[in-house]
Amino acid sequence: MTIQDRIGDVTERIVKRSQDSRSRYLDRIGKAAEQGPQRSRLSCGNLAHGFAACGVSDKQALSGDVVPNLGIITSYNDMLSAHQPYETYPAMIREAAHEVGAVAQVAGGVPAMCDGVTQGQDGMELSLFSRDVIAMAAAVGLSHQMFDAAVFLGICDKIVPGLAIAALSFGHLPAVFVPAGPMTTGISNDDKAKVRQLYAEGKVGRDALLESESKAYHSPGTCTFYGTANSNQMLMEIMGLHMPGSSFINPGTPLRDALTREAAKRALAISALGNEYTPAGEIIDEKAIVNGVVGLHATGGSTNHTMHLVAIAATAGIKLTWDDISELSDVVPLLARVYPNGKADVNHFQAAGGLAFLIRELLSDGYLHQDVKTVYGTDLSGYTVEAKLDENGDILREDAPENSGDETVLAPLSKAFQPTGGLKMLSGNLGKAVIKVSAVAPERHVIEAPARVFHSQDAFLDAFNKKELKGDVAAVVRFQGPKAIGMPELHKLTPCLGILQDKGYKVALITDGRMSGASGKVPAAIHVTPEAENGGPIAKIRDGDMIRIDAVTGELTVLVDEQEFAARPVAVADLSEHQFGVGRDLFTAFRANVGTADSGAHVFGA
Repeated sequence: MTIQDRIGDVTERIVKRSQDSRSRYLDRIGKAAEQGPQRSRLSCGNLAHGFAACGVSDKQALSGDVVPNLGIITSYNDMLSAHQPYETYPAMIREAAHEVGAVAQVAGGVPAMCDGVTQGQDGMELSLFSRDVIAMAAAVGLSHQMFDAAVFLGICDKIVPGLAIAALSFGHLPAVFVPAGPMTTGISNDDKAKVRQLYAEGKVGRDALLESESKAYHSPGTCTFYGTANSNQMLMEIMGLHMPGSSFINPGTPLRDALTREAAKRALAISALGNEYTPAGEIIDEKAIVNGVVGLHATGGSTNHTMHLVAIAATAGIKLTWDDISELSDVVPLLARVYPNGKADVNHFQAAGGLAFLIRELLSDGYLHQDVKTVYGTDLSGYTVEAKLDENGDILREDAPENSGDETVLAPLSKAFQPTGGLKMLSGNLGKAVIKVSAVAPERHVIEAPARVFHSQDAFLDAFNKKELKGDVAAVVRFQGPKAIGMPELHKLTPCLGILQDKGYKVALITDGRMSGASGKVPAAIHVTPEAENGGPIAKIRDGDMIRIDAVTGELTVLVDEQEFAARPVAVADLSEHQFGVGRDLFTAFRANVGTADSGAHVFGA
């Protein structure tokens, strides 16, 4: 299969840029692999501690280095709906391992916060940093060196990227990611959004809002809109770390359980003790990373991945840049319309053909690299299938349907919703930023409006509630970056900005914070870097400055005389109230050492 020229060029550029760092990474994981099963290097006392709680047969099996041991890294908690189904997975995985003569142990648990709970709350300031905590916690679990392969149980926003970083840190081990699937469809996303906006306008009360939200988020499983959580699942599948067809199967179903057992057995089959050794560090190469970016653009996925993919790639010695992401966006067509980019939810996307149809379409015209390794043992063409159960309850995979089941949700290449991707990179005299354009009406892709500057989302909301925001407005919400306060998502702004836009005003948001996968209909230049706390140009903006966002040409500019703007002092903000409470005092070192948004906003070697 011939790859599209521009996609091939970007891939080759990444390969050349990463040559030294990738070579060092592969050499490191190669040396780890050469040492053979890690348990063989443990002393008797070490090993005895490692299997002390096991049953007799598992102890006997683990006494040698012939029977594989599968490490389970779980992010289970029963507060987070997407992760609640994982409660029963370890027992299921252990049973599956026993069926093939192997052993499985929970190697460790990692935290899993719900951004939906912390939106607009102080705890959101820990959200981005939780990704790196998750990576470190998973590394602690795997550091016992008891394991020949690992399965990673995680779905949501920072959890999967953190687990992926950990998996690549232990890149000599095979790694299979195991999803739990989305909750069934509740009320429509449009209805949910309408009630939120009515509440912001004061037309309905809290009781009506809570009733609406409870009907939307109503059961175990991932939230059904196409935010970061479901973008994670798309990425793990298109990058070859999921079993084919497993991303969007609802929890608590026979097919879901069968796929979980299959994933466990497959992880064991590709360990170094078998004949199909496939370490995670070889699966995630430059082509797999490019495939992930292409999938993100083709589905209008989460803006968070402009940071997460950069950080994941860096762990594997791959240097991905925002320029790469932007160039790929220029040539990858948008094939999915899932809320907030459309009316449908991820269950509708799955019913229309899901990832099987999407991957086949993209492969058919050279938008994806087919010649990659996957945990399934095939190249990427093995992922153009749907997973089902046959009459005996065994997994059956069938080719993706010839036609989309609903072309308003999932389009073929010949009927793409737009010729370019869902994300766009912006640059100009305010630095660099990201904008999600797939949910923004074309007539709002270019906005010029006077700035109104705020140092918190609460300050913006206070001005809105006092009816101070009249007319066109470019809301600048700064000192929200990773170094300032941990780069929280600012979704409390969305309903109010939407109200102003619906009144016919030109409205935009410019922030060094995040809006993530739920970014909606208002043009939002987010992840602005350099951030205000680092003295970035965003810290020089004043009320009334005209700001231009052009998502067509990729421009983010303040229309002020160059010399005047350069001479302006940099604003400062008192952030002391963000240093304590809900654990923020424990993350002082993270804020001090975090990298920039475009470098992945991580604390590892930043």
